[in-house]
Amino acid sequence: MAQRHSLTIPYGAPVLAISFLACVATGLELSINNHAADFPLSTTSGSSVSLSCLVHNSSQAENLLWYRGDGQVGLKDGNKVNISHICIHPVNESDNGVTFTCRLARDKSVQVSVTLDVKFPPQLSGEETLQIEEEKDVTLTCNSKSNPQAQTTWYKDNNDLTLQEGRYVLRQTSEVFQLSITKVQKSDNGTYTCVVESSLGKGTKDFHLIIEEAVITAVVVVAIAIFFGIVARRDKFCKCFKKSNSETAL
Repeated sequence: MAQRHSLTIPYGAPVLAISFLACVATGLELSINNHAADFPLSTTSGSSVSLSCLVHNSSQAENLLWYRGDGQVGLKDGNKVNISHICIHPVNESDNGVTFTCRLARDKSVQVSVTLDVKFPPQLSGEETLQIEEEKDVTLTCNSKSNPQAQTTWYKDNNDLTLQEGRYVLRQTSEVFQLSITKVQKSDNGTYTCVVESSLGKGTKDFHLIIEEAVITAVVVVAIAIFFGIVARRDKFCKCFKKSNSETAL
């Protein structure tokens, strides 16, 4: 005779485990904008995004919670039971990559999430003036965020920049674009333009690089000039002194 097995829950089992079993038994689940599984949502900066969380297969009133990242979103009364809506307006660059999660209040393991993929063009503008002594190193830095990721091009005095091997180094990450020049020379004087461009647009920034004569060199030149000036006048002083000694006082 076949043995009959029954599912028993030990006395004192955690409430979370009981809730989970109840959800499994009833098929209780949540969806955001008709998605029952986590999903990405593409949008653009400046637009609005509406998110609707709905309880499925529930035989009772269920309270819902919303989270932006790890922080809970405040909901008004009447926007918490069985269905809940939130609106992000306007969407901006800081919302890119942020996850919004809807959770069942009595069992937070029942949840569904959406991650925003916010598209926006490079944001780069303005100008900067840098004064640097000859033979010193300098780095020009463009900080720019964009989605999709942008490409950068450097120009000097509105012409394509010719990179001198060993002196010019380009570095690039997703948000930082740098041009480093080793031991600057007078010929490096000019306006350098950083152009950051993606499929959504471009941004530019000018760097006015002014190469100054090294202070130490200038001081040495002045000191030498003063020294030789003193030497030249010393000969005149000596001649005048000798002449004075040869005269007869009256």
